[in-house]
Amino acid sequence: MQLSRNLLMDLEDAGSRAKFLIRDRDSKFTAAFDALLADAGLKVVTTGIQIPRMNSLMERWIQTCQRELLDRTLIWNQSHLLYALREFESFYNEHRPHRTLTQAAPLRPLPKPINVPAHIRHLDVRRRDQLGGTLHEYRHAA
Repeated sequence: MQLSRNLLMDLEDAGSRAKFLIRDRDSKFTAAFDALLADAGLKVVTTGIQIPRMNSLMERWIQTCQRELLDRTLIWNQSHLLYALREFESFYNEHRPHRTLTQAAPLRPLPKPINVPAHIRHLDVRRRDQLGGTLHEYRHAA
């Protein structure tokens, strides 16, 4: 119960507007835990029964975030962490190529391929660094 109260205080201190807590069906989450979260205004949503891939998507994102951002960044405080995570989320969804999407980003389709050799020789690609050079965004210059 003490851990639950600490979690809620941390959410309040961060100014979080969380409405849901998604959790698996592990027995360590008791009815008292769910009741405490419900009293704080959070709706507890449990993952589906016998759906092994449900957690894997989030685990993959967390591993990518850790490998590409947190392992390379010295975090100074909570506000710096939240800023870095917001920047990474934007980068991940709008710029980072994803193998399963044929190198497109989830919120950005692939540009049309350039098949004319003369155009390929004169490409002007610009790099924009984010988070002090930890993340690199590449675009064709207009």
